[in-house]
Amino acid sequence: MLELPRISVKDLQEWSKLSDVLTSGHRLCAGCGAGTMARQVTIAAKALEDPLMIVNATGCLEVASTIYPYTAWNVPWMHNAFENAAATAAGAIEAMNAMNRKKDESARKVNMLVFGGDGGTYDIGIQSLSGAVERGHRFLYVCYNNGAYMNTGIQRSGGTPMAAATTTSPAGKVIPGKIKWAKPLAEIMAAHEIPTYTASPAYPRDLMAKVQSGLKHDGPTFLLVDSPCSLGQRFPPSISIETTELAVKSCFFPLYATSKDEWLLTGESARIAKNPVRKVPVEDYLKLQGRFRHLFKPEWKKKLVEIQDTIDDRWERLLRKAEY
Repeated sequence: MLELPRISVKDLQEWSKLSDVLTSGHRLCAGCGAGTMARQVTIAAKALEDPLMIVNATGCLEVASTIYPYTAWNVPWMHNAFENAAATAAGAIEAMNAMNRKKDESARKVNMLVFGGDGGTYDIGIQSLSGAVERGHRFLYVCYNNGAYMNTGIQRSGGTPMAAATTTSPAGKVIPGKIKWAKPLAEIMAAHEIPTYTASPAYPRDLMAKVQSGLKHDGPTFLLVDSPCSLGQRFPPSISIETTELAVKSCFFPLYATSKDEWLLTGESARIAKNPVRKVPVEDYLKLQGRFRHLFKPEWKKKLVEIQDTIDDRWERLLRKAEY
């Protein structure tokens, strides 16, 4: 049966005393969801006490945390190209397994974390990720989705939402921003029949429980995190967490865990399923972000209705999967 560990306030208080894995002094933007996400993930991982290794695909988190000759990481950390983070992690973890089989005294059980953005996961890295998962290497892959190639100029990615304006899908009189829905990456990974989770930095205990569940699993696991970007999504840095909270409350980004045919709604999404009046209109989420401001012009009002209808339909399908 699919279950998640319970993370209490007391646990958080104790874990706050642990030394940082991602330290202060990195160059991430104010309000960047990647920094908040990475701290929550690494704190939960460090609390498990086993040594931690990190592989980081090219992207905002990698660039801003390791500007040569400095690093913000306090654990073994590897940077590689956009496309091969999962393959690098697979090689490293199998090397540790080989050392353990040879009873090398320097070898220990290691928790392997992989970080990749939506560009390095939805698009460029999906082949490497799928292959590593199929082979069964033990790691937790964390995709932080900020909805575009933010590091290289805010170009649209496979994770960019429908109707979001980017530099390569600009909104105008002809098209309302991106004309396709985002790739259903969590469902694609769930189809590999591995434990798959979605999480939001607005709900840290839910996120951290999923990190620990994933790292305890004897095999590959996948975590998709909503990671707001104030620059590319165009909102004040001070409301970064508010935007991702509304993504959950509007069911634009529901929280769940799944393994094989079992689906479990978690956190606020489970509360909404039990009490639908908690659900807010998707407009509440969209109107905070400049990338969607064109949708509130008269010529694109129908697109707002289409988005709401699609989100409602996807939410109902998820409720059926979770047997609500």
